[in-house]
Amino acid sequence: MTDEQARLRLIDAGLILSDAGLGDLTRGHVSVRVPSDPQHFFMKPHSHGLDEITEKNIVLCNLEGTKVAGTARRHSEVFIHSEIYKIRPDVMSVIHVHPPHAVAFSATGKALRPISQPAVAFADGLPVFDAAIDLIRSPELGAALAQSLGGHKAVLMRNHGAAIVGASLEEAVVLAIMLENACQIQLLAQGGGGIGETFSDERVSKLHRDITRPDQYQVNFDYLARTAHRARRAR
Repeated sequence: MTDEQARLRLIDAGLILSDAGLGDLTRGHVSVRVPSDPQHFFMKPHSHGLDEITEKNIVLCNLEGTKVAGTARRHSEVFIHSEIYKIRPDVMSVIHVHPPHAVAFSATGKALRPISQPAVAFADGLPVFDAAIDLIRSPELGAALAQSLGGHKAVLMRNHGAAIVGASLEEAVVLAIMLENACQIQLLAQGGGGIGETFSDERVSKLHRDITRPDQYQVNFDYLARTAHRARRAR
């Protein structure tokens, strides 16, 4: 992927996340490493919704969280992104959003169980960051969050939101949607009488392998991007 393609995909990512109801006004943000320079990343600007990312307002930041290019404001929570990128060279994209069901689920103190296909994507672990409910506006808090994430795909931020990562922008976006779906389904199951018998670890592991292949993220991201653009052309 070229740098220009990464910027265009970042715009698509914002549209998809917004359409999925993960925007929370202007507060959510998404970034992608610069393909030609992994020490920098492109990021959604401050004061704009996820659906308002354009080539002109994308900001460029380094791994210290400093904006080095772009005319728009940098998000104060940039350290979620920079600190994760520092310790996870495998991560190409970081998303921070406040999905309502994920926030509600994080407040229950319960573990996410593999009772749905979206939940199985996180069967290898979903840690919880509970050091603070505050905005992550310092390198220290960002580093603490990154440590909580560890080598996982996502981390719930108790009573706050979630941070989701991917080996590609496509992976991070699809996982963000799957995490919200998984939390919603478990909340519904818990409220509907509780969770019954679950499938064996062997079956869960097989499904996990099947639904977390890179091609699955690519195919579903492309579908969601087409859907987002169709909706805007129809307006």
